[in-house]
Amino acid sequence: MAVSFTAISGYIIYTSGIDFQLVYLAMGVFILAGGASAFNEFQEWKYDIKMRRTMYRPIPAGKISPLNSAIIAAICVVAGSTILFYYFGLITFMLGLFNIVWYNLLYTYLKRITPFAVVPGALTGAVPAFMGWTAGGGFVFESGIVFIGFFLFIWQIPHFWLLMLKYGKEYEAAGFPTINQSTSPANLNRIIYAWVVATSVASIMIPFFIVNISFPFFIIIFLMNLFFVTIFTKLSFGRSELNLKHLFISINVYMFVFMLLLAVYHLVGWN
Repeated sequence: MAVSFTAISGYIIYTSGIDFQLVYLAMGVFILAGGASAFNEFQEWKYDIKMRRTMYRPIPAGKISPLNSAIIAAICVVAGSTILFYYFGLITFMLGLFNIVWYNLLYTYLKRITPFAVVPGALTGAVPAFMGWTAGGGFVFESGIVFIGFFLFIWQIPHFWLLMLKYGKEYEAAGFPTINQSTSPANLNRIIYAWVVATSVASIMIPFFIVNISFPFFIIIFLMNLFFVTIFTKLSFGRSELNLKHLFISINVYMFVFMLLLAVYHLVGWN
């Protein structure tokens, strides 16, 4: 759903409108992302069974065989790709296939050998916005979508490392290298905080890349970031389980609100 949301946002931001094509875009991206996720579970079920947070997923829980899951994943990938190619053409289709290759072949492999796999892996969270942008008729390297993609890329990294603060021991027990093994929890907390501030700074650079942004809208974005960083600062330096949960929720809500504001601004204007 999050992947579909960013794709829809990219489409609306480029076209400044809503039409029935959004249904096909949401459907194609949703099914394709489902196929990629299902294939990832097929790839990692032997690791998932060793972690409490993942041992009840369908394959390790014995609800479906690995073979059947791979078949379902393949059907979803083919169906989602077909929808995207038929309705939106080659570029959107190729971006979808690129994301599957990057996520399921490169990132999933790198997770097993380096704790910094999240850095190249974060690209998979940015590509759906490009898919929506190109589905609406935009050029893939226009400054507006490059800015949005960069924001989503930066945001992904603290989002993932917050999971490491909470579930690092489980990942290590399953055989994954984690950044927790290279630094203390306190230092990791500071690193995450620095990435959060970088994400905030990236978002308020919006007037340099989306040239039709009005001053009132920029003020709204600036105040939202000020509020977000203030909340994150208060939560970041009290390392309780409750705070970790709230930090993870807050960074996801922040991304959702920022992308929603961008989409709404391009729909109705904010002069």
